[in-house]
Amino acid sequence: MSNGCLSPPAAHARLQSGALLVDVRAEHERALGMAEGALGIVREDLLKDPDAHLPDRDAEILLLCQAGVRSLACVQALQAQGYRNLASVEGGTRAWEAAGLPMRKPDIDADFSERYSRHLRLPEVGLEGQRKLEAARVLLVGAGGLGAPAAFYLAAAGIGHLRIADDDVVDRSNLQRQILHADARIGMPKVESAAIALSALNPRTRIEPVRERVAAGNVERLLEGVDVVLDGGDNFPVRYLLNDACVHLGKPLVHGAVHRFDGQASVFDAGRRRGQAPCYRCLFPEPPPAEAAPNCAETGVLGVLPGVIGLLQATEAIKLLLGIGESLAGRLLQFDALAMRFREFRVEADPQCPVCAPDRAFTGYPDYMALCAGAD
Repeated sequence: MSNGCLSPPAAHARLQSGALLVDVRAEHERALGMAEGALGIVREDLLKDPDAHLPDRDAEILLLCQAGVRSLACVQALQAQGYRNLASVEGGTRAWEAAGLPMRKPDIDADFSERYSRHLRLPEVGLEGQRKLEAARVLLVGAGGLGAPAAFYLAAAGIGHLRIADDDVVDRSNLQRQILHADARIGMPKVESAAIALSALNPRTRIEPVRERVAAGNVERLLEGVDVVLDGGDNFPVRYLLNDACVHLGKPLVHGAVHRFDGQASVFDAGRRRGQAPCYRCLFPEPPPAEAAPNCAETGVLGVLPGVIGLLQATEAIKLLLGIGESLAGRLLQFDALAMRFREFRVEADPQCPVCAPDRAFTGYPDYMALCAGAD
């Protein structure tokens, strides 16, 4: 032992002779694997009340962290409190495992551990959170400008089941912004092209391609069993229809839209939080006429803009699934790419909203195509 440290083999020998080995890492770190025979006590808890955890100040105690830095600092702090037989394991758990000493590992495969290692190190995600993502089901409507970046990052993050609904085919004009697709797949249905790209990125994510346009007749079937809905469509009828279905079925809806150099994103969660969180119709009570809402094909769009908004949508979806952070529910985030400026606006739940007011009964899905076209 030198400078209060023991090599991992020496520490293992002392453990075999009766010393107490204590892993002082955080719980999410220990969940990924611990030295066999170690007792887990979070460093902050140990230093706050050492007598509650280690009442015998003469016992031989070995402290272990990830790389040896925290455990050595913990040794010094405990020595100042009267502990007399302490040592830190040099190099920590990393060196212990590299030395081939016995480890207690969670029941996860090597691919899972390596692929999601950066998530697993985040206390806000960890092993429990990553398993939540793997069990999650997400509906992505649209495999175009917004859906392409969102789909890539949802699959990369480890979403277990990604249902993608789109009835279009890949066109050369899509490639300027729809990064899921490739020149060699021009003419292929977008959902099939998306499945090829996403499965190559993460074969653990199940891709369910649905070559259909969202309509009143299939919207509830498309939402069946999903945890979060991400709207990557490019037209108002679909936005209103998805909103109504999400309110009716109690699903959070992650909204995104782009126009020329401007984009916006929000979360509409009125289905689960009636009277507290707004829905899309609290923000835009009536669909606009078709001539007031041109699409990208008519007005153009900066190619990188859907990437920015789509990534914001993917971020919000992952946060909702993990139950972390503060979502955009009740807030509309607007992005001006030319000025490189974000602005945020509060959106309140409308107590008179025809869709999400607490006392409002569901009356079916209006014909939004006809409404947007100016029909009766």
